Amino acid sequence: MAAATRPPANAFVATMRRVYNPIGFGKGYNFVLWFIFCGALFGFCLARFMYLDFGNVYCPLDDAGGPDSAGPGECYSYRTHSVYLVGIKLHLFTIIPGAFLACFQFVPFIRLNYILVHRVNGYLVLLLSVAGTVGALMIARVAFGGGIEVQTVTGLLAIMFLFSLGTALYNIKKLQLEQHRAWMLRAWFYAGSIITSRMIMIISAMIISNDGPYYEPMSCAKLATFYNNVTALEASHPACVDPSAWSIARASMSGGAENAAASLSLTFGGGVWLALAIHAIGVEFYLQLTPAESERLRKISYQRQLEAGFSKPGRAGSTADRLGDAILWSPQSQSATSTYLGELASEDGK
Repeated sequence: MAAATRPPANAFVATMRRVYNPIGFGKGYNFVLWFIFCGALFGFCLARFMYLDFGNVYCPLDDAGGPDSAGPGECYSYRTHSVYLVGIKLHLFTIIPGAFLACFQFVPFIRLNYILVHRVNGYLVLLLSVAGTVGALMIARVAFGGGIEVQTVTGLLAIMFLFSLGTALYNIKKLQLEQHRAWMLRAWFYAGSIITSRMIMIISAMIISNDGPYYEPMSCAKLATFYNNVTALEASHPACVDPSAWSIARASMSGGAENAAASLSLTFGGGVWLALAIHAIGVEFYLQLTPAESERLRKISYQRQLEAGFSKPGRAGSTADRLGDAILWSPQSQSATSTYLGELASEDGK
């Protein structure tokens, strides 16, 4: 991305250019969006690198470590089912470093000056992302209650994320840079919905705590992890005289651990659905509002495909004029259109 050529409008813009131009950004709004969204993902990953010390921090399996960093009651399934333990470890050990490394893929300075680093890092991110998604699917049945809504949205998010990554990979193999950019942005916007869902989940849990009562069914075996002895458990949940039975827990963030677990389980699925919708709509807004960058990359794609001997340079990837009914793209027609629109704008300004 080229540096801005227009004189800065004021001293603030001039100062900010000295910040974002060295890392490859030519426009301030691109830097602001990168700082917000990549910054959120970067910070989220940094805050969770400690989870890689799984047995001592995230889920002390032998009770020798400190308190669980997972949600209340979440470690029960990992302690009692080896499949879920493998799933959560696979998820954490791959998606955290994968998302961390993905942040560097969106730094223009690296992408433009260290192409080999960008390429190798991209393949590493892709492999870690696929493994992390497999892990997420393995634990969907028990994550925050594992309700049907949780399993469904986990599956949908996995499909959207992996499909976007696969389409981005296909397009870069075809040297279709603007489509590679679009689908990579979609993939990581979708993945970033997990961060937003945490905020929605906590806010929703607080709301239903004061606007209830709401209840969440739990197995007696899981409820037992919140009590020091069987007598206390049976006093609160008479049905749990049968350890294989189920009981209900009131959802309340102001209650005990079982109440907090019920609140978070009730709101997690809805939080992910809402966050995914927000991110899916948001990334399309961004792509629609940045046609100049897409056009710039398409012209570069055309030149590279032409040099590589492609039969249809400019539209070798998943472009709308190749797969749909869009007007056939060519550098000449786009230049003519840009000139025509510029003339119209000049006439309107007279």
